[in-house]
Amino acid sequence: MEDLTQANPASRLAPATVSTRARASGRWPGAFGSRFFVALVLGFLWVGPAWWDLRFLYAIAGWDVLVIAAWLNDWLRLPRPEQMEVTRAWSRPLAQAETSEITLQIRCASKTRLKVSLDDDLPPALARVSELHAGSLDQGATTQDDSQRISLPAMPHLECALGTVGTASATYSVRPLERGDIQVGGTYLRYQSPLKLAERWCFADLKQVVRSYPNMQEAKQHTFYLIRSRQIELEKRLKRQRDAGREFENLREYREGDEPRDICWTATARRGKLITKVHAVERSQTVQIVIDAGRLMTAKVMPGCEGASKIRTGRAAATLTKLDYAVMGALGIAQVALYSGDKVGLLAYGRKRQYPLSPGRGTPHLRAILESLAIVRGEFSEADHARAADSLLKRQHRRSLVIWLTDLAETAGTPEVIESAARLLRQHLVLFVAITQPELHELAARRPSSEGEMYRYVAALEMIQRRELLRRRLSQQGAIAIELEPGRLAAGLITQYLEVKERGML
Repeated sequence: MEDLTQANPASRLAPATVSTRARASGRWPGAFGSRFFVALVLGFLWVGPAWWDLRFLYAIAGWDVLVIAAWLNDWLRLPRPEQMEVTRAWSRPLAQAETSEITLQIRCASKTRLKVSLDDDLPPALARVSELHAGSLDQGATTQDDSQRISLPAMPHLECALGTVGTASATYSVRPLERGDIQVGGTYLRYQSPLKLAERWCFADLKQVVRSYPNMQEAKQHTFYLIRSRQIELEKRLKRQRDAGREFENLREYREGDEPRDICWTATARRGKLITKVHAVERSQTVQIVIDAGRLMTAKVMPGCEGASKIRTGRAAATLTKLDYAVMGALGIAQVALYSGDKVGLLAYGRKRQYPLSPGRGTPHLRAILESLAIVRGEFSEADHARAADSLLKRQHRRSLVIWLTDLAETAGTPEVIESAARLLRQHLVLFVAITQPELHELAARRPSSEGEMYRYVAALEMIQRRELLRRRLSQQGAIAIELEPGRLAAGLITQYLEVKERGML
């Protein structure tokens, strides 16, 4: 079975590894270490003897000069920033709500052991996982706050002359909160010798743009579900339904009851007897996935089912938007349909079309769908549903299954999206999927205990009944209109798709 990790190797989807040499940071790229100030304070011990002999004040001055000289010597022994080579590597492709690891590696030729503190400049869209893990080549490492502390082994002078380079690395975890392109900043370094008198600061310009993809684990889980289903087993065995459909399969002798229009007259003339064309059900069909990226889809919702994906940052739990769930559902159904042999097209839209893809099949097309879904962005204006329907009617002339992922606006009249989807029914089979608000059903299921709760209870019931009425109206016109909770969206889409395939509704 070909899944996303096989179709799109991690080496191709993971962000590129970047490496550069550090440079000095700021006007004065350094500072005094903690032990420098401790040493200065120790110099005041001479104040006691100075009460009896003022000549001991010269000892204080001499001690300070000695400490400054020790600091300067420690400063000069530290490697220059240009000698520090920093590399950032990513363990796997970034996917929304999935944890990925970042490894920072330092290479430096140093005569002394170094204590290095690294701080990666990450945007809010990449949340650090609270439990960070660090390591080094010699004694392991510790973490402090959001910085990674690692140790570089001391390098003998002779080995440095021969070009041997000390290496150490630190690893921490991040979890993307968004899809799309994310700007990652550089890395700030502070390093000291074991004396901890002097400290140098430097900056490694590792700025890069990385892409966060939809949740690929969801798509793989749904694909495994598909393998276990009876419908795909029938697909694998290439089950044929004779004399149905118009896809030519082979020729055979005429039998009583065959349609006269199926007689192949050229073969009949050659063989001297009636020969009939045999047709099989068309197995390769077209699936068009339409995603509403308008204002209603930017609302954040809870999944509404146990075990659904959540993004956790520390102790706070953040929810995904309806558009995020729609994108994950679209990725899952696209992989299932492509594996079934169907062609899959994509259209995301707000006020304008976003990244339309013509129907296609194969691994390259799955990669194109994944890349397009990663950069679909929600808009804060109302989506132009009529324009999306016009675009689809112009692009797709052959009958296909249109999977429309959207939400229903609370208006007095019929929402535009219902009217736009109804226009497609003359030419296509429409699977209209409205993403429900789980909180509405929770309010409707709760027994009101006060006047305020009663108002909310009645309002929730009214909204649920209106959405049900709109779906029934669309179903009466020939569409498959359903409403799914965000956490069950992908599984519900696959179930409906398998039913359409089994019943031959196209």
